[in-house]
Amino acid sequence: MAVLVTGGAGYIGSHMVWALLDAGEDVVVLDRLSTGFRWAVPDAARFYQGDVGDLALLETIFSENRIDAILHFAGSIVVPQSVANPLEYYDNNTAKTGLLADAAIKAGIEHFVFSSTAAVYGDQPNDAPVRENAPTVPKNPYGRSKLMSEMMLRDAARAHKFRFVALRYFNVAGADPKGRTGLSTEGATHLIKIACEAALGKRPSVDVFGTDYPTADGTGIRDYIHVSDLVEAHLMALSYLRRGGEPLIANCGYGRGYSVLQVLQSVKRIEGGEFDIHYGPRRPGDAAAVIADSTLARRLLGWAPKHDNLDHIVSTALAWERSLSLRQYGDLRAIHRRLAANF
Repeated sequence: MAVLVTGGAGYIGSHMVWALLDAGEDVVVLDRLSTGFRWAVPDAARFYQGDVGDLALLETIFSENRIDAILHFAGSIVVPQSVANPLEYYDNNTAKTGLLADAAIKAGIEHFVFSSTAAVYGDQPNDAPVRENAPTVPKNPYGRSKLMSEMMLRDAARAHKFRFVALRYFNVAGADPKGRTGLSTEGATHLIKIACEAALGKRPSVDVFGTDYPTADGTGIRDYIHVSDLVEAHLMALSYLRRGGEPLIANCGYGRGYSVLQVLQSVKRIEGGEFDIHYGPRRPGDAAAVIADSTLARRLLGWAPKHDNLDHIVSTALAWERSLSLRQYGDLRAIHRRLAANF
């Protein structure tokens, strides 16, 4: 049987594909390549280019491959974009998740792992680790689009022979320790990605929003989870479903966080250089601290993170950023050679 990975050419999805192949799984990838990269998909995976909402393409994929599980990463993730284009987010994240789930049910595919987000919680009233039973009051269309998807999956599981795990991510960072893939999207909004680009001279500075939070250094605290630990949670979720596990929604985070300044200091320390930091006021809606309580994933899935170390997360992110520079340099040289051959 095969596993379908939607969004498998993207950041988290490509890590998932490698992890599945490492585990001996047969892997099929569906990605429209709007933010992903064809080169990020290993040759050992069968690749289909297209949209997750294309029902005819899904029918083709299901007919050509013996799919027993879907790991659904395809979606839009930039919060400001969701505010500017809410209907696009409700279409891409919510409506298409419903179409995919419906197609899976009709094809007899019972196992579904969904990429959700801590944004479903919105602003929490205190700095305690967030549990899954906390109020879900998302503050933007991105968070609402994911929460509505969770609701659809829950209702579908009640009505059909269909079971799911929705994993609510906190702040995903880092790259494959083997150097096979990483965060490659230009203009990414992840702090560690931004800081690594600044450390390597790819951007002039880093903006820090808010230095007056009630934290040790005045900057916001977030729970950063290494992408390899996150994909391991998906492997455990897949195993859980195959063993007959009931529908589950679970947090993925380490249960402790780091401040913005701690992250920037780690990047400077590991890279051994300096970059400019611009300090500004808080952004509306940003919480002082967002930390996960991941007890449920650890207990029910048997998830045991192996990369819970900020310097390790930063080191892998920096290594990948350097490799991207070499790749881009190599691509430019190839373009120059082709141009020269024509003159």
